[in-house]
Amino acid sequence: MKIYATYNIKGGVGKTTTAVNLAYLAASESGLRTVLWDLDPQGAASFMFRVKPRVKGGGKALIRGTRTLDDALKGTDFDNLDLIPSDFTYRNMDLLLDSAGGGRGAGGAGGKSARRLSKLLTPLAAEYDAVFLDCPPSISLVSENVLHAADVIVVPLIPTTLSVRTLDQLTEFVAGFNGHRPDVLAFFSMVDRRKKLHNEITEHLSSERADVTLTTIPYLSLVERMSVERAPVTVFAPRSAASRDYRALWAEIQRRYAGSASIPASGAPAAPAG
Repeated sequence: MKIYATYNIKGGVGKTTTAVNLAYLAASESGLRTVLWDLDPQGAASFMFRVKPRVKGGGKALIRGTRTLDDALKGTDFDNLDLIPSDFTYRNMDLLLDSAGGGRGAGGAGGKSARRLSKLLTPLAAEYDAVFLDCPPSISLVSENVLHAADVIVVPLIPTTLSVRTLDQLTEFVAGFNGHRPDVLAFFSMVDRRKKLHNEITEHLSSERADVTLTTIPYLSLVERMSVERAPVTVFAPRSAASRDYRALWAEIQRRYAGSASIPASGAPAAPAG
């Protein structure tokens, strides 16, 4: 089972749209048994998949182990794709993780409280091939848990100098881990080709850094329509440029971390945008 997490310290950079589209592609076009865990108390991914954002017992029941993740699983409208929905109780998840782990103590980021999500996800390996974690924008115990649990951190970046700086900070933080360290892979999101700075940063970083994909996701109103259509863009606009680029991003991720690219049934992935 491979665990992917879409994460960035900043909000509004495309984490949820990325998680939703990649999870759908993994399930529907790569044929992987897939689950997406919506960890954001706003529940945007749950909303897009038309799943009621309600977990019996809330996040407290899951973190304390009185309810398993398997009990919280909900089906979606798509084959091979399940969802663990979020609800507003997730706003307290930092406190729940800290109390369930007995506090950070001397272990700091390596303590039990930072590895609780990893422990909860372990039983899913018998049922799923891929897990996607849609993470809230923060530097918190939740994000530490995500970084310890994931195999690959997929980082959407808006092409600005400050956004690139957050990638360096994240990379340095992960490098300090003892034991398991996730791979960090960034891609440029919401790219506006009319802006000189966007063009300069995407072209420079994509060619100079191995941890930045060649694929970019442009700023398109069609991606914003996902919240209206309540579906992945690859479902309601499968032939669009946005769908092509998300397919290319997923193919690039698979080439790096799954041995080979998954070829959609409709044909080979398009060349990277940009």
